[in-house]
Amino acid sequence: MSELSPATGTETSDFSNVGRARWWRRGFFASQTAYVAAALIVIMIVMSFLSSAFLSPGNLANVAKNFSFVGIVTLGVTLVIVTGGIDLSVGSTMALAAITCAIVMQAVSGTVLDNVPLAGMVVSLGAGLGVALLIGLANGLLIARVGLSPFVTTLGMLSIVRGLAYAVTEGRGQAPTGPDVNLFYEITDGNIAGVPVAIIYLLVLAAIIGVILHHTAFGRHVFALGGNEKAAALTGIAVERVKIAVYVLSALSAGLAGILMVGWLGSAPANLATGYELTIIAAAVIGGANLNGGIGGPAGAVIGALLIEVIRNGLVLAGINAYWQIVLVGGIIILAVLVDRLRTLRMTS
Repeated sequence: MSELSPATGTETSDFSNVGRARWWRRGFFASQTAYVAAALIVIMIVMSFLSSAFLSPGNLANVAKNFSFVGIVTLGVTLVIVTGGIDLSVGSTMALAAITCAIVMQAVSGTVLDNVPLAGMVVSLGAGLGVALLIGLANGLLIARVGLSPFVTTLGMLSIVRGLAYAVTEGRGQAPTGPDVNLFYEITDGNIAGVPVAIIYLLVLAAIIGVILHHTAFGRHVFALGGNEKAAALTGIAVERVKIAVYVLSALSAGLAGILMVGWLGSAPANLATGYELTIIAAAVIGGANLNGGIGGPAGAVIGALLIEVIRNGLVLAGINAYWQIVLVGGIIILAVLVDRLRTLRMTS
């Protein structure tokens, strides 16, 4: 059987219509992000029945703020994973960027910069993000130019940067001070129309990265590296530049999240974000980023980070020991990779 196409006036078979329908269904259901989003909705519904406090405005605001820090860094790490790399240094980068920002704000307080509106805060934010940029640049150069393993390089950087954080502070937390400190807290821990600013930063960054990945040459190059790096090089893609860029972006996202956490906590402790590497990578993998490279995106990063926080929050409300959260995150990573593997085998069979 056939029907007349209103667009072209030609006949199209029912089989082509069925094919298009199947393509739509496969395109949607083939996405791990779709499965995770569905799981998130189910879990939130279950949590709302198990605890009346789950959907309370205070708890939802707490969930939103907590997951936004992890989500921001997950966006950057997802870029690295899409290229087939890994960044284990993001937790330490968060700490050192936050500490640098707080220390510089202390240092410029009482200087001539106090007479220049916002100067002290701008210098402090620039210093924190600048340190993060240098860490990402070091990672990128060692991996792209020297040819070191991403895992080993970023694992070593994790230790170096964390050690610097403890050495600089001698293990003591650093609190921001100065005439701009109140504004600093507003832009890092404030609210806009009742929405935490950290969430707004996360959504804006996710939108920007989505546009970059799917509508720019740089985004196509990122996916090309993850798909086949040698083939990408043969087509003229500047492989080294792309690799360095994604590690810099990953570190900058970690630096931003660390600075936002200073506003939330009121200080920058040396152990800030310890162990966050596992949670961040878990969020990326759960959201659909393939550790082999070539697959991933900002939507999955945000949903993966939110899913982990919702589960963590649910465990707290249920009175379950917090140490079980670590076990759960590891189990979720393995399950997500297993589901992705099974789905891939089914699609290729």
